[in-house]
Amino acid sequence: MSAKLPETAVAERLAATIAGIKSVPQAVRDKCEDLLVDVVGLCVTARRTDYVRALLAGIDDNGSCTAIGHERTLSAEAAAIVNGTAAHGEDFDDTFEGGPVHAGAVIVPAVLAASERHHADGKAALLGIAAGLETLCRLSLVTPKKVHRAGFHPTAVLGAVAAAAAVAKALHLPQRGIVDAMGIAGSMASGIIEYLAEGAWTKRLHPGWAAQSGMRAALFARGGFNGPRTVLEGTHGLFSGFAHTAEGDYEALVGDFGRRWVTETIAFKPYPCGTMTHPYIDCARRLAARGIAADDIAGIECEVAEGTVHRLWDPLPAKQRPPNGYAAKFSTPYCIAYGFVHGGVGLSAFGDDAVRDQRVLSLASRIRYAIDPDNPYPDNYTGHIRATLRDGQVVEERQPHLRGGAREPLSRADIEDKFARNAVHGGWQQGRIDGALLQLRRLFDEGIDLHFMRG
Repeated sequence: MSAKLPETAVAERLAATIAGIKSVPQAVRDKCEDLLVDVVGLCVTARRTDYVRALLAGIDDNGSCTAIGHERTLSAEAAAIVNGTAAHGEDFDDTFEGGPVHAGAVIVPAVLAASERHHADGKAALLGIAAGLETLCRLSLVTPKKVHRAGFHPTAVLGAVAAAAAVAKALHLPQRGIVDAMGIAGSMASGIIEYLAEGAWTKRLHPGWAAQSGMRAALFARGGFNGPRTVLEGTHGLFSGFAHTAEGDYEALVGDFGRRWVTETIAFKPYPCGTMTHPYIDCARRLAARGIAADDIAGIECEVAEGTVHRLWDPLPAKQRPPNGYAAKFSTPYCIAYGFVHGGVGLSAFGDDAVRDQRVLSLASRIRYAIDPDNPYPDNYTGHIRATLRDGQVVEERQPHLRGGAREPLSRADIEDKFARNAVHGGWQQGRIDGALLQLRRLFDEGIDLHFMRG
């Protein structure tokens, strides 16, 4: 059996590149800073939610590390779980369109907690975050759509391995240590997508669990514990287990890693819901802006990508009437209807009271889909609405790309404005918001002191 193993495994090639990274291009640093700001704001906006309270109530390992927005301090692993869960909890965090995966909510909490606990400086944290983001995004390109199709959440599964690489880099592990960290993390990877059935909370937990798993794997590797170097492509490796195939485009992961940074294309969300719904919300808002009333619409048909149907459209009756606010985040009919009726989709759209709005539910019941075999998902997220009015007129709207993505990115001012709105929603005052933004802008130039994020 050993004769069949590769002389150089994929993880070894990847680790060699990560170990050799001494700096990152300015555009990558800018993206890491943007993600830092976005993640912290999202943690603050979620700090008083029922799911964060429940998570904290189940954690008994206090320590010296920061749970963003809370006075209570935790162990590094617990801080990573809480911050990763909070950052992803409202489904308002970043997305890598090619995956899709949510990289910031995994990598930033893992590296911040490890850096705070083990005294890594700002430069080391920056390099760790950059390496982890790039790893997670590129891992999602190896077997596109197959992890989701197998019933697993790519952010959770691939995130554990990427977080291990990120923390290993931030803590200056050598190449072999990075390989071991990723190899160990492969046995910690997990995350099923059964939350879709009734809107359970488990998806919220996935980035936090991946963050702490990757951190633990890196620390075990630093202590001398070894992991399989063929963790990725092996017969019983990560992709065999979670994509049901070891055949994949591993060159998309390692081929030009460190020379071309896909991290630069990570998208920021304008709406707090499933990313693939966003272009459809934009279409709905433009349709309403024409002066069309909801009662004027006999029915709406949307052209969609086949790969999005099982998460965002089926079973259609349940998606047209989601059981709770969290389930509504993964219902394209609901998001379209809410955006049309209310002129936009914000955090208030996903309260349990909001999902009982009869105007929204009535319109959602008239929204259906048709699969477009030429839809470019996941390489590009598009939107389409074809509304048939009661007088027989047919009107259409199309959105050619994801706003906030590589084709129409948000500016730093946009991201800081989003941070401010999220922080206000979480109970912070303007003076505190301004002070936090000032600290965040220089975090990578100094030691990792996160006291300003507490409380």
